[in-house]
Amino acid sequence: MTDIFKTIEWTVNSLIGGVEDGTIQLPDLQRPFVWPAAKVRDLFDSMYRGYPVGELMFWDVPAEGETRAIGKNTQLGASHQIVDGQQRLTSLYAAIKGQSVRDENYRDRPIKIGFNPFTEKFEVFNRAIERSPQWVDDIATVYASPLKARKAFMRRYSESGVELTDDEEERIEEVFIRLDNLRNYQFEIVHIQKEVTKATVADIFVRINSEGVSLKAYDYILTWLSVFWPEGRDEIEEFARNSRVSPETASHIAGRKITWTAHNPFVSVQTGHLVRAIVAVGQNRAKLTDAYAALQAKDRATGSVDPAKQSAELDKLKSALPTVTNPLHWQEFIHSIKIAGFTDRRGITSTTNLISTYILFLLGRTRFDVKLDKLRPLIARWLFMSQLSSRYTGSGETQLQKDLDRLAGVGVKDAGGFVRALDEVIATELTADFWTYRIPDSLVTSSQALSPSYQCYLAALNILDAELFMIRMKVSQWMNPAMPAIKGMEAHHLFPRKYQETVLGTTDLKRVNQAANFAPTDWDTNIFISDRPPAEYWDALVKQRAQGDHEWLDKQRYWHALPDRWEQLPYEEFLAERRKLIAGVVRDGFNKIGAGAVARVPIPDGRVEVEVEVEVGESALLDEWTVAALIDAGVLRAGDNLDPVDGAPVDAAVTDDATLLLIDGEGRTEEFDSLDAAARHLGFDNIAGLDFWVLDADPDTPLSELVSRSLEKAAS
Repeated sequence: MTDIFKTIEWTVNSLIGGVEDGTIQLPDLQRPFVWPAAKVRDLFDSMYRGYPVGELMFWDVPAEGETRAIGKNTQLGASHQIVDGQQRLTSLYAAIKGQSVRDENYRDRPIKIGFNPFTEKFEVFNRAIERSPQWVDDIATVYASPLKARKAFMRRYSESGVELTDDEEERIEEVFIRLDNLRNYQFEIVHIQKEVTKATVADIFVRINSEGVSLKAYDYILTWLSVFWPEGRDEIEEFARNSRVSPETASHIAGRKITWTAHNPFVSVQTGHLVRAIVAVGQNRAKLTDAYAALQAKDRATGSVDPAKQSAELDKLKSALPTVTNPLHWQEFIHSIKIAGFTDRRGITSTTNLISTYILFLLGRTRFDVKLDKLRPLIARWLFMSQLSSRYTGSGETQLQKDLDRLAGVGVKDAGGFVRALDEVIATELTADFWTYRIPDSLVTSSQALSPSYQCYLAALNILDAELFMIRMKVSQWMNPAMPAIKGMEAHHLFPRKYQETVLGTTDLKRVNQAANFAPTDWDTNIFISDRPPAEYWDALVKQRAQGDHEWLDKQRYWHALPDRWEQLPYEEFLAERRKLIAGVVRDGFNKIGAGAVARVPIPDGRVEVEVEVEVGESALLDEWTVAALIDAGVLRAGDNLDPVDGAPVDAAVTDDATLLLIDGEGRTEEFDSLDAAARHLGFDNIAGLDFWVLDADPDTPLSELVSRSLEKAAS
């Protein structure tokens, strides 16, 4: 073992210096910074108290390829690459030097930690700390100049009207010295020696990160690629990163001109998505564990490695990557999603479904040579069918492997065989019984935002060129993700909540909020309906907006699946009848895709990001607010309990540290700075965090609505 590693002590000052001059760098087999700010605070608190904070692990080898620097300066070649401890070292560097880090969404964000010299307590920066004279709002100022920072603190405290005694001033000086002395805190660094092979380092990395962290199979493959094909790993990372930003933003991040990115309204591409696609296209495998085993090429009995097999399997991935990341293929696939009637990620209830469909698109276009005019509507129908039937939900890898195996029997360049194979599956899935029984049954849910069938219903309205409920405006116009409006399309109860509670006596929110009780409309109609009984507001709407146009009114009844005399029906009977009619609209929309019709869905090439001013003086996207920003805006408070809209068995609470703490059924906890990150952790990346989480005290109102109210109040 002594030939593999040795342990050396490094001070914090030495580590920071190594990051600054570039001798310590982040290797390709690591990921972006993902720690919540509260963990950074806890790291400094433990160091201040003299507690152990764990070892770091370096690989003592000159950089042979590209590495990602933590700091801004890379004057020297890297002689130490981080194998374990990236989050701790990045935390130290960013907080001490006042530098921004790149988070999991590849955005730059600062890490600011405050310190109270009186209580010797560390805290995540917030506006209260910034305003308080008892706090140093950013410890980076202390490490920049301890004397200036102490004088500035003393001056500010005196200006607050409180004078310190001589003993207190002496105590404050000692505390500042102790805080600055964290530069001398010593870390145990395990140095893997230069002679160790890349494969061994990759194996060490995987073993270390498997302890206490649930690594996905694609993490192992990415690590493998980092060692044996770093250029491919870089291309995967860049494609995924750039899917979140416009070419202009990508150019700014990269420091060079980038003319195209995979930016789209449907999915923020993850590296794991691309790994799955290149494995399926290159190796014809859906199970990533099998793909990783093939890359290792180890004999199960002897453990020996077959280099020829290793090289052959890696070559398959190398040949597949250009196909997967081809801009034209990606762009045409996005067109197929639009043809299916979807407008943004809210309509896509499974990212696995989307990526699996992309794989089939690639195979149809490259292996089977299907012409685009045939492939686009076919893939659109497949996507629609897959979402309706939850084809890739649960055992997604198993189902995808079956689909790949089915296509293995189709000859290369046999476009007709490919089309027939997919059409046969669609016909087998979407039988008469499926439309008559399964769709209505699937609509027995109170989570229309997460219901595959309800989202397909909205997509069908797009395909059928429908108008909003009792509005002479197209659904597609209001579902346009580029529409810069705080008040967009709303889903209103046809049987209003208050009416059900006070008149019908229905208090169970799962019954009140049934998907079949909602219709897409605008906020003005929402206000018009208010809490009135259906029989009252429906007659008023018909008189005011139909104005004798019976043809338009018949279309409204069809589009919005309204049974005859629906406003007079008992609530449960109304739901049952409307579910059947919704299924019919979904079927008609799907059949129109089959006829090769192209939906009129005005999706721009790039998403328009609408910035709004909030109380904290910072701009933020409505669907990407941090917990801290929501607290500052008065929408959330520490101690609030949140619930997922789908009723998932998880407890979530807003902490004093401005994070969201998740506690699962087995008592395990995770902390997140943003609502989006917490929703993604639970497997929901098709819905914005503000729409996914609701206050436990007000489960019928999504946080997005509370934000809108807060903004309107601030504007007035």
